[in-house]
Amino acid sequence: RSLRKFEPLQRGGFGQLTEVGMYACGPTVYNFAHIGNLRTYIFEDLLRRTLEFNGFKVKHVMNITDVGHLVSDADTGEDKMEKGSRQTGKTAWEIAEFYTEEFQADMRRLNLKEPTIWCRATDHIQEQIDLIRCIEAKGFTYQVSDGIYFDTSKLPDYGYLGRLDIAGLQAGARIEMGEKRNPTDFAVWKFSPSDQKRQMEWDSPWGTGFPGWHLECSAMSAKYLSPYFDIHCGGEDHISVHHTNEIAQTEACYGTRLANFWVHGYFLQMDENTRMSKSSGEFIRIQTLIDLGYDPLAYKFFCMSAVYRQKLNFTWEGLDAAAKSLDRLRIAAYEMGDPGTLDENYLERFADCINDDLNMPRAAALIWELVRSELQAPVKKATLLAFDAVLGLGLAEWTPKEEEIPQLILDLVAKRQLARAEKRWKDADSVRAEISAAGYEIMDTPEGPKVKPTK
Repeated sequence: RSLRKFEPLQRGGFGQLTEVGMYACGPTVYNFAHIGNLRTYIFEDLLRRTLEFNGFKVKHVMNITDVGHLVSDADTGEDKMEKGSRQTGKTAWEIAEFYTEEFQADMRRLNLKEPTIWCRATDHIQEQIDLIRCIEAKGFTYQVSDGIYFDTSKLPDYGYLGRLDIAGLQAGARIEMGEKRNPTDFAVWKFSPSDQKRQMEWDSPWGTGFPGWHLECSAMSAKYLSPYFDIHCGGEDHISVHHTNEIAQTEACYGTRLANFWVHGYFLQMDENTRMSKSSGEFIRIQTLIDLGYDPLAYKFFCMSAVYRQKLNFTWEGLDAAAKSLDRLRIAAYEMGDPGTLDENYLERFADCINDDLNMPRAAALIWELVRSELQAPVKKATLLAFDAVLGLGLAEWTPKEEEIPQLILDLVAKRQLARAEKRWKDADSVRAEISAAGYEIMDTPEGPKVKPTK
């Protein structure tokens, strides 16, 4: 909730890049990711690229939640993986594998950098059991009939990240308590039901069951980064419960803060008040956009029209505008030709924009200023490609599509060429008008006439 200058917790040795530890909460792989989910991963990619632009080496860790996330996002209801299995007839393991691959495909479509480390909750059961043992030894847990719970009343600063009104919750919150001692207590291990066998369950010192949702991130971030690392990212919906409980677990076990910086992306909304969610069963996927003829990178460019910590209202008109703007930028970059030397002034100004809490609207304005500037084309191209190291729009690789020109238009071009050769200038102009009326533009070049669509 405030701007702080980024300082890494540890500096690299002589001749080494300073490594920044960055943990991002990944998907619960029981369904496809929708474009609202993916807005968060787009901002996290911009953050990582900005850190790298500034000369840091980023160790980017992302978890895959494939067990333990209950439908209530708390400690009641069915496990989302088991529910998905029951609805589809596939095993929970098959569902997890399928939706993990689909999520990773969406990341590639958006040209998001792959994390340094992927880590699945089900691959780290022992680490989670060890973390519970540590919390238990410090006196922060208690056992009830359905599992082992974290006693939040024993942590004086519990809830500070989300600014939770603990007293208000205690006084009258309408929360399903069950056997919990406090409304904010949460499960670190859930027992399997006695009357059925779960597909995903493990033995533990407390009984057969599965880890609580929040446990995996504390355990895996400590393993791959450290108990206290540089940056933790996620969506705004993680603040009050998931990230708050991660902090509690880490503080109880290790006696440290969890992360030095917390950076949260805000919701994508379908209108001014409704966020996109999967609960309704109707949501927009990247594949939906592709099927409608949109380039996924147009959606990425659309997301850059707002800063990550503000809600963004999705409209088809806004996406259309972003798609057209991206096309103009691609064409402009392509027509600049080969890159030359960088313009340091523009590069410094771009750094000021992105280092101002990833202010992408400011950066976008600077991009168009560069494109329209009087700088030589090779200089503009090199500078724009340096910008794209952060934007991730693939400007260096883009080439215009070879569109098939209808034979009728080609015949008109030949007719105009003949009229020009015979110096029948009025006839040539008349044919040009026919070509233009048909939606094509003809350009005379030293190599001959070139034709392209105008629509």
